[in-house]
Amino acid sequence: MALEFTTSYITDALSLFRYYKRLAERAMEQVTDEQLFAVLDPEANSIAIIVKHMTGNMRSRWTDFLTTDGEKPTRDRDSEFLAPAATRKDLLADWEDGWSRLFTAIEPLSDADLGRAVTIRGEAHSVMQAINRQLAHYPHHVGQIVLLAKHFASDHWQSLSVPRNKSAEFNRNVAAGEASQR
Repeated sequence: MALEFTTSYITDALSLFRYYKRLAERAMEQVTDEQLFAVLDPEANSIAIIVKHMTGNMRSRWTDFLTTDGEKPTRDRDSEFLAPAATRKDLLADWEDGWSRLFTAIEPLSDADLGRAVTIRGEAHSVMQAINRQLAHYPHHVGQIVLLAKHFASDHWQSLSVPRNKSAEFNRNVAAGEASQR
């Protein structure tokens, strides 16, 4: 992720959400359809279940973000850990729907909105606290998706950042790119 200097919390938060969304997508692209639904043990979640949970959370938190409680009465959190979408296509459609709700809720905000009050499970949060809550939650699950995808892809894994044992080469390339931009 190329860093864009900003003093806007909203701009920075949106950049981070986009980064983690894409990180999970790049990981999911590296696994087969079957691996999306595979579990490592009976207590583990599949990538598909993690996606279902994240999208359920996003639908609840970001629909009518400023006007209704972030824990919607229609949300059945426990069911998010059962029976995910049956296909990659359907799973990714749900994924896009969840992220679309997040971006639709946050993009119109300005830093002046950060002190506004919203509720989650009946508790008051500032807009900034509510966003921070999800900036902690979603990357946690993205990390799980990446770990599972890396496990399943194994020898075929393509690094999502600096490849192992390639730090010096990466740093040289970054330095060369910066020099060429001067």
